[in-house]
Amino acid sequence: MFKRDVQNIKDLILRNLRVQGLEMPLLQKRLVEGWTTVTGDLVARYTTNVFIRNQTLFVYMNNSALRAELSMHRQELVKRLNDHVGAQVITDISFK
Repeated sequence: MFKRDVQNIKDLILRNLRVQGLEMPLLQKRLVEGWTTVTGDLVARYTTNVFIRNQTLFVYMNNSALRAELSMHRQELVKRLNDHVGAQVITDISFK
């Protein structure tokens, strides 16, 4: 009798995407789209632009008080956003 190599379908798909070099852009897109989900509607209302460059999430906001408050919780937000997509996509957040 032979031994089967049983693997999780998620792991197989992610490995295939890594081989093709497609995983990170998809995860980055999910993270940017998840900004509203993770931070809530109030923060999203004052957010004008969100994008990722060099593992840093850039968030443009039109409320300076909220921007200062979120800056103090930067590391917690990094962890929550990475947990949302299930991978280490960003290492820092820059609020502008």
